[in-house]
Amino acid sequence: MSENDAKAAPAPEGAEVNCLCMGMGPKVTAMLQCKSESARQHFRNSRVEFLKAIRTLIDERIEYLSRTQKRGTTVTVE
Repeated sequence: MSENDAKAAPAPEGAEVNCLCMGMGPKVTAMLQCKSESARQHFRNSRVEFLKAIRTLIDERIEYLSRTQKRGTTVTVE
């Protein structure tokens, strides 16, 4: 087994894992490489919806930063 193969191998059950995914990376990758066309379509749609949500957050932030702020106050003179 080469050094690269050792790094890519999943951690044995009960072993301490020091990565962000906590050893779930290979399992999630296998799940996302599904053979079902229906599931693949759902994943594709979810990516599009996620990007739309990010776009909405960006648009709201741009609107917030671009709005003109009132300067001073209006006083009615009789």
